Amino acid sequence: MIIIVAAVVLILGVGTAFLLRGRKTPPGTYTSTRDANDLPAGSGGTAVAEPEAPAAPAPAVETAEAPPAGHHLGLEEVPEVAALEVPAPVRGRLARLRARLVRSNNALGKGLLALLSRDTIDEDVWDEIEETLLLADLGTEPTQELVEALKARVKVEGSRDPKLVHDMLREELVKLVDPSMDRELASERHPNRPAIMMVVGVNGVGKTTTIGKLARVLVAQDKDVLLGAADTFRAAAAEQLATWGDRVGVPTVKADVDGADPASVAFEAVRAGIDQEVDVVMIDTAGRLQNKVGLMDELGKIKRVVEKHGTVDEVLLVLDATTGQNGLNQAKVFSEVVNVTGIVLTKLDGTAKGGIVVAIQRQLGVPVKLVGLGEGPDDLAPFDAEAFVDALLD
Repeated sequence: MIIIVAAVVLILGVGTAFLLRGRKTPPGTYTSTRDANDLPAGSGGTAVAEPEAPAAPAPAVETAEAPPAGHHLGLEEVPEVAALEVPAPVRGRLARLRARLVRSNNALGKGLLALLSRDTIDEDVWDEIEETLLLADLGTEPTQELVEALKARVKVEGSRDPKLVHDMLREELVKLVDPSMDRELASERHPNRPAIMMVVGVNGVGKTTTIGKLARVLVAQDKDVLLGAADTFRAAAAEQLATWGDRVGVPTVKADVDGADPASVAFEAVRAGIDQEVDVVMIDTAGRLQNKVGLMDELGKIKRVVEKHGTVDEVLLVLDATTGQNGLNQAKVFSEVVNVTGIVLTKLDGTAKGGIVVAIQRQLGVPVKLVGLGEGPDDLAPFDAEAFVDALLD
């Protein structure tokens, strides 16, 4: 019996060795210790590459003086290894995006042209024209003004020729949008300091994204830009802003801790901009509801603290164009607190009504300076009154 068992064990051992011999990896296949996910060279599989060790973060550049106790601020340098993007030229952006504007606002222009081209224009038609304008968020006063102007011209000219009607309507709409308003951004450097811009607005309108896109506009104009991440309450707001800046080589000043004093961050950003002799410093602020007194007071504080370095040259209010008349209420309150100098209308490519441009300008006496017409990084365009009206009527 013992002899039989020994023979069986011997036979099994030899068979196993024979079976395994064909699967043995040839010597020299691996030049280093094999990991579990390595595959032999030439095996036809896809090797899972080991992730490269992350580069050590660049040390923060401390500002000239230490910030107030309890606040850790620094200048986040743009990584040298990052491949910088080249923003689209500013000139012609609105023309390039015109198709989107045409699609979103076509009902206003086409509706008016159809009504004015009828063989007979009676009071019922004028009522329809007025309703069309009000539904487009033009506002009561501008609507009445436009209707009266159109009535007078139709009475005098008495023509239903589509070309003449188009030209007449275009002229009157351009007057309402007002091409005479100064829409230039205050982005020219002063002799001893950068131009200072603040960007404000309620939650959810896209302030941080707008600042990132505006940085691209300024870089395309060959400006040296620095960003200040003074939105210290929203999680990851500073990182989001820095990411936008990194893409085009723009540094960001931000706090190292959440909940830092936003006025202190803004102050240090401007100081860093002075030290580095940049052209423009743009300051992001936390979104706030216009009916929250404490938050609005804090916004005023940020502006006062920043102005220890010099007057804020531009305060841009970002509004969601789809909010219509509610945007007017927001605009009025923000303008009282920080003296808004320009409007940025986002989401004008959605369900927005083109008339909101006229309503806001009339209500505040403040020009629309930029419009957002899409989700792309270069879908922010300087506003042009005549190009805007042409898009409405196309």
